[in-house]
Amino acid sequence: MNKRQLIRSAGALTCLVLTGGAASAQDFPPRKPVTLVVGFAAGGAADGAARIIAKKLGENIGQTVVVDNKGGAGGNIAHQFTAKGPADGSLLLLGSIGPLTIAPHLMKVGYEPFKDLAPVSGGVNFPNVLVVHKGVGVKTLAEFVALARKPGARVEFASTGAGSASHLAGEMFNQQAQIDMVHVPYKGGAPALQDLLGERISAYFAAPPTAMPHVEAGKLVPLATTGLKRPSYLPNIPTVAESGYPGFEALNWYAFVAPGKTPAPILDRWNTEIVKVLNDAEVKKALEAHGLTPQPTTRAELTDFMKKEDVKWSAIVKQRHIQAN
Repeated sequence: MNKRQLIRSAGALTCLVLTGGAASAQDFPPRKPVTLVVGFAAGGAADGAARIIAKKLGENIGQTVVVDNKGGAGGNIAHQFTAKGPADGSLLLLGSIGPLTIAPHLMKVGYEPFKDLAPVSGGVNFPNVLVVHKGVGVKTLAEFVALARKPGARVEFASTGAGSASHLAGEMFNQQAQIDMVHVPYKGGAPALQDLLGERISAYFAAPPTAMPHVEAGKLVPLATTGLKRPSYLPNIPTVAESGYPGFEALNWYAFVAPGKTPAPILDRWNTEIVKVLNDAEVKKALEAHGLTPQPTTRAELTDFMKKEDVKWSAIVKQRHIQAN
């Protein structure tokens, strides 16, 4: 082989390697089972949503999608794990409001949400519902605010922990209603609800699936939900926004993200597939039965949404002088 032929062969081999590398980086679906990480234990809202969506995703792409529960630190462990995971399209995370837009303003989390994780699509959202025990003696949000404004009144609100969505919802309501409810953090929703039912705490911004059975049993009084619109499954409970506080919105939400270095073509394909699943009639029905509203988005829409949430919650953290437990 002469020098010219050698150069041509080397060039062809280089092109083959580069083309092959690019093609393999963009292979979809991944050649190995997909892992969908969830930052909470099995049985909760995030886990339920992940399993409904994972099943349909697997059917659509012809590849197994395995849900991997990595609970702990309010979901931060799962986000750190995903940030350092393989960027070949085989790893997704159903990320959540706390680790993505609240926790980084309260503590060191071991990842940068907008650098180490890549937005893929919105997932699901749901409002909290502000509930009080019957002993509080109010039936509307206006009555609750009037009570909290009385001289010498002490009104407490429970949360699932400092920096949680339920905590931030209460602090934002304190700010907008110009009241001073006392925050009492708990280690999860179960003990918070237990103390509310025992009338040891006044109020709780609770997840609807947790609170509504006790509302229906007559033990708790629902005052308002925290979304801009009434959810279809709670049509008779007004929103905070329509009860005198326009624009008030404090949603719990979950969104799909991937390791930050995942190639854009793979992220685009995942967006297409996830949006397709979230728009599926049977999937929507199953999610709504769990009190979850599908939130499909483009990648750019999710990025904008997360940035707005980040700005909103960082401001609340600073203005209300919120600190981690």
